[in-house]
Amino acid sequence: MNIKRKFFGFLAEAGTAATTARKKNNAPKIDKFLFITVEQCYKINAPFILVGEDTELNMANIKKSELLKEEIEHIDITKHDTRPLVEAFSKMAFSARDIARASEIYDKMLADRECGVILCLAGSLFSAGLKKVVWQMVESNMVDAIVSTGANIVDQDFFEALGYKHYRGSKWVDDKALRGARVDRIYDTFIDEDELGACDNTISDIVGALKPRPYSSREIIEEMGKYLLKKSKVKDSIVLSAYKKGVPIFVPAFSDCSAGFGLLHHQWHNPEEHVSIDSAKDFRELVRVKLDCGDTGLLMIGGGVPKNFAQDVTVGAEMIGLEPIMHKYAVQITVADERDGALSGSTLREACSWGKVDILEEQMVYAEATLALPILASYGYHKGSWKKRRERRFNALLNNTKAQVPVALR
Repeated sequence: MNIKRKFFGFLAEAGTAATTARKKNNAPKIDKFLFITVEQCYKINAPFILVGEDTELNMANIKKSELLKEEIEHIDITKHDTRPLVEAFSKMAFSARDIARASEIYDKMLADRECGVILCLAGSLFSAGLKKVVWQMVESNMVDAIVSTGANIVDQDFFEALGYKHYRGSKWVDDKALRGARVDRIYDTFIDEDELGACDNTISDIVGALKPRPYSSREIIEEMGKYLLKKSKVKDSIVLSAYKKGVPIFVPAFSDCSAGFGLLHHQWHNPEEHVSIDSAKDFRELVRVKLDCGDTGLLMIGGGVPKNFAQDVTVGAEMIGLEPIMHKYAVQITVADERDGALSGSTLREACSWGKVDILEEQMVYAEATLALPILASYGYHKGSWKKRRERRFNALLNNTKAQVPVALR
């Protein structure tokens, strides 16, 4: 079915579409609305409602190929130097000065040779075009460890490393029609559900080849990186780059993503002996990273589990009788509000009361990640402090069964 000829929508803001809209001559007149094609709606990211004679029939038969056309492009911070912008922001007020100070604090983390940098990732970041930002940070030794949600690492980065893509879409669509076409939606981004299923199956194959025992999520992700050494279809995979550079990636809620479906399939078919996830081992390993670093800085994109998990390592050290050292630096980019008492929006100053974050070098930035992270990361990259940092390669430490482990004092 030809989507251009058969589907028409109308816009609430007709004036904004005047140059691209095409009126349907035989349509009934609707005041303050213009008829335009669905494809044109996609191009200008405009809200539309499908109308017309054969709407139900056409929506039921909408093809996946009509929806998955235009790939999401990942922004490259090496091509955009935001130093002048950040310096200008620093002389302004409100959120502009907040992002400027956050960028300066991140650069201080990189310039502090004794500081380990932990990057926390929550929300749907890589599907939105931020994958290359984080990949460049890993490649440039701007990150020593990552704590993330599973969606970013498995459903999005590993997914794209297998050769699959995310596509520009629209939030103004019929989601039942998307379901019929087996297309998943993340706000204004489309994904092929069948390709996600193939990603799930790949995870099942990877864990199925391992010795049955409990693993930390870091160990599983390391195996995923090893798999990509031969199978990756792209160069800019975070999982692959982290594997090569020995950067540990922790996903505390590992089953809450494609990995969970892969593990479900694996365990269902191997009920007696199978691979499982030891989330306490994740915490133990990250506490060891903190103890080895001493001073640490947190760069938190979003909140949720990754934020709390990384902050808690200071309290974890105290739990085993070792002297807790609060995170020396901390930056959070978030759109969450502190007033509901939830973790995602809780301020970094509040975290100081828990013994997690020092308040000398901390900054909250209330902004959406696709806007704020490229500015901050580009500033850190072009300042160049990362060029003098040493590689920590914490995976080697955590994999070494003969490495000395700090003795618990209680």
